[in-house]
Amino acid sequence: MLSWCRLADWPVLFGPLFWRRVGSKQADLQGNVRHADLVDGMSRREAARIFGINRRTVEKMLRFSIPPGYRRDKVLRRPKLDAYTGIMDQILGADRLVPKKQRHTSKRIFERQRDEHGFEGSITIVKNYIYVAKQHQREMFVPLTHPPGHAQADCDDALAIIGGIERKTHFFGMDLPHSDACFVKAYLADTTETFCDAHVAAFAFSGDVPKSILYDNTRIAVARGRATASANVPACSHGWYPVICLGSGNDKGKVEGMVIYTRRNFMVPKPKLASFDDLNAYLAEHRCKRMNDKLRGHKDTIGKQFDVDVNRLQHLPVVPYDACGKQSVRAISLSLMRYRGNNYSVSTTYGHQEVLVCGYICELVT
Repeated sequence: MLSWCRLADWPVLFGPLFWRRVGSKQADLQGNVRHADLVDGMSRREAARIFGINRRTVEKMLRFSIPPGYRRDKVLRRPKLDAYTGIMDQILGADRLVPKKQRHTSKRIFERQRDEHGFEGSITIVKNYIYVAKQHQREMFVPLTHPPGHAQADCDDALAIIGGIERKTHFFGMDLPHSDACFVKAYLADTTETFCDAHVAAFAFSGDVPKSILYDNTRIAVARGRATASANVPACSHGWYPVICLGSGNDKGKVEGMVIYTRRNFMVPKPKLASFDDLNAYLAEHRCKRMNDKLRGHKDTIGKQFDVDVNRLQHLPVVPYDACGKQSVRAISLSLMRYRGNNYSVSTTYGHQEVLVCGYICELVT
């Protein structure tokens, strides 16, 4: 049996609008309503009847080109919780001064509210409030821009097999954030001598000296938030400005990522080499190969951007820096001198005299 309808409904039922409605999803409803009103000239009353929705809903669909979603007009009232939010905020604020492992959990905050203040609500609303409050306390960051000619430095360690023996190697890394060109050199120990030698080697790699170097809170370069003599002396010699940052990776993310990249790509699996010279040659080979890589979001390779960095660097000093640790010691009658906790033999001509010891990576010179 055929069902009859009004002739006025025929253009709607059998026109283009009918075929758009067949098989459409609920998400397309707003588009169909707007098309019926703006293109087909259908009234809002008729659109509400045809699509089976309220006239106020039709008006809202015509007022917004994109569905605005649910919006709360009034502040949500929480009669059981609102009286205790101030106390919970105080607890969360005090927790920021406490070690992470000893901070309040949502369950512990609920128990304290219940036992100490007579809270009668459920733990669920407390957990929901704590979750939102902690989201508001999280740190926010902004992207950093890196002008050419500046550097970041950091130290790390990794295992390597040197001469058949597994050793913990300490490597110094310097990164030019503008180009992301890096320098890495490994040492047997993390000392003042290696710190100074690494800087000289890094400047030889780049050909010149950066305008500034951002340091982590490494004990050799930083003490009590200030640059030590180990960082200030070579800085004065070469004319760069040492910048000390907090013990966090936010300010020096480039070099932090670089040392992680070095450990995961250059030191995995553990390299097996005869000496530290071979290890540094191995690192230099991988470092040079990386110059041909192109980073995400960059049009040029690391090598081409490195040329821009080099043009902004400062010139090396005329007199090369003597990368060593210097200490004045006194030779005793046994023809011995004590340097860095160890006794070393000296010529008898130095007996009972003050001797200036220059400690290099592999030798001592008096």
